[in-house]
Amino acid sequence: MAETNLGALKSAPELGKFENSSSDVGSIVGSIVRVLKKINAHRKLYETNEEAVKQHLIGEIMRALGWEWDNPEEVRPESRTEEGRADYALILGGEIVAYVEAKNLGVNIEKREEPLRQLAKYCFNTGVRYGILTNGAVWIGVKAFEVGSSLRERTLVKVNLLNEPPMKAALKLSLFSKSRILEMERISSLLKALELSFMGLIKEGYPREALFEYLKVDSGKRIVPIHLLEGHESPKVAYVYDNGWKLLPLPERTMKGVLLAVLLYMGQKAFGDEKREIMAAYEQLKRIPLEQKKAHEILVRLEEEKKLNISVEL
Repeated sequence: MAETNLGALKSAPELGKFENSSSDVGSIVGSIVRVLKKINAHRKLYETNEEAVKQHLIGEIMRALGWEWDNPEEVRPESRTEEGRADYALILGGEIVAYVEAKNLGVNIEKREEPLRQLAKYCFNTGVRYGILTNGAVWIGVKAFEVGSSLRERTLVKVNLLNEPPMKAALKLSLFSKSRILEMERISSLLKALELSFMGLIKEGYPREALFEYLKVDSGKRIVPIHLLEGHESPKVAYVYDNGWKLLPLPERTMKGVLLAVLLYMGQKAFGDEKREIMAAYEQLKRIPLEQKKAHEILVRLEEEKKLNISVEL
């Protein structure tokens, strides 16, 4: 089994801001971080105790996906089929829409085919379209039946919380949410198309940063790299690229506000003397007036010297 996603745990304070977000994906990210912490602290328990996996890990994720885990109208444990008992049946409108089969963390469900085949039998036997197999860290969603296709070919989504960025994992896990599970097949195709298109453009020589910039622009928003501005503009928010785009709220809608936000972000990530120098500059800048164009010049120079990628929404 792969090591726990330590990168996610180290950035947990930052990711924690999602836990109180109204975003569905934000709630899932927060849940993933909590699950990773539990695995990191109690791996041996989860590698041998399936019930602990169900209670502590699977339940945590499923609640974030919108399922009322203690409501028998939505989730029924030990659901009987002619092939045996599925660990859980997920129910919408009185109909079973998916079975969930749980294993302990010590079971490599990516390589062992038996658990997936057993799940498919539960689904096929009762006419249930989707199955979800998980050991708490790895999640596999399959379409139960399709003429002329193998079980592996019918795998719609596979998520490994231990080695995927939490936001990417959350997007894929969202296919199991109460609001999206009936659209699992369609949304899975869209995510796969997005990933294939992205990798195809990378192979064509397009830089990742340019593609991220292209994808992150919402309709009606004008987001511009800082070095393309003239310095007189009134920004709404700022973004800095650091293993992904980070949103930086502005203390004021000016170039000085952008500079303050960037310095604060840099100071929070720095250590020792560098941190003290950055925060001293930040505190001094807060107290003095600074012309728009001068602030813009400092931002452009800062971007070049520190190898940053700064953009603003106008």
